[in-house]
Amino acid sequence: MIILILLITQIIFPTALCFSPQTKYIYKELINIPQGEKLINKQNNKIINENRIQNEEKIWNIKIPKIGLSADIIDGTSKENLNKYVAHFEESAYVKGNVCLAAHNRGYDVNFFKDLKKLKIGDEIIYQFKKIKLTYIVSKTKIIKDTDVYVIEPTEENKITLITCVENEPEKRRCVQGILKT
Repeated sequence: MIILILLITQIIFPTALCFSPQTKYIYKELINIPQGEKLINKQNNKIINENRIQNEEKIWNIKIPKIGLSADIIDGTSKENLNKYVAHFEESAYVKGNVCLAAHNRGYDVNFFKDLKKLKIGDEIIYQFKKIKLTYIVSKTKIIKDTDVYVIEPTEENKITLITCVENEPEKRRCVQGILKT
């Protein structure tokens, strides 16, 4: 009997915990988080993403001087998020790598990317994540298919990718990419 109790408490329970949906969520949260962004929630000792706690403090934003854009960013591209903010693709980088953002350009209460089509190569995009302020220079503007997800894939190169719809072409997306200014 004692051996059975030891087996359950020492082997089976920790193994089951590793594969629980909640644990998988915690591991997913750690992907692409910049160094130093991990926090321990003292109430339940779980590792969490500090950014998700502080979204409401409006410390994450994008500015594009040429088109007069200044907008807050929120994590996740849900309908609710896109209706209020510029949305960050959760699977993309926060600072290092490919930072990917999306927003509406017409037909909604907020259309932050309405003038994205006016951007040209060489224009500046200013992105601030917490106290890290980065300036990107537009390097590409293109129209892609809505199925062209390669533009939001992780990269070694530090860049920003902005995506919005193309008017009257529901299967197309406007994609503006910028490289980090050195």
